[in-house]
Amino acid sequence: MKVKASALAVFAKSKVKAKAEARRLSQAELEKLIASLNETLSAEKAKAKKKKERDRISTIQKVNDLLAESGLKPEDLKKTSSATKSRKPASKTLKSRTVPPKYRLVVGGKTHEWTGRGRTPKVFQAHFDAGHSKESCVIKR
Repeated sequence: MKVKASALAVFAKSKVKAKAEARRLSQAELEKLIASLNETLSAEKAKAKKKKERDRISTIQKVNDLLAESGLKPEDLKKTSSATKSRKPASKTLKSRTVPPKYRLVVGGKTHEWTGRGRTPKVFQAHFDAGHSKESCVIKR
């Protein structure tokens, strides 16, 4: 089934064409057209809202049917096991996980720590350039 494009679709896509066409109408005709379009818009919004509510009710009914089939109650969905609580989405786990520092260096009474990942901090690079090894800064656990 092929849907026929609306004659107004051209004007909805192009503001310039809509303005050019609107200039051909008298002020009274233009106001009448705007009022008619506003009424149509309100009716379409109401229709969409009703459809959304029908879909919502239908989905709730489907979920209730699935619960009844499996012998579960809505309260059972709120219960979680300790395994479920500890699970986090993979992407969030990777982004929020902090890596403990592997190297520590005290310079001038100030402690500097580094995980060993990424670019070497300037303080550590200066320490290594002075002839010290990475092993001299390793945090012993």
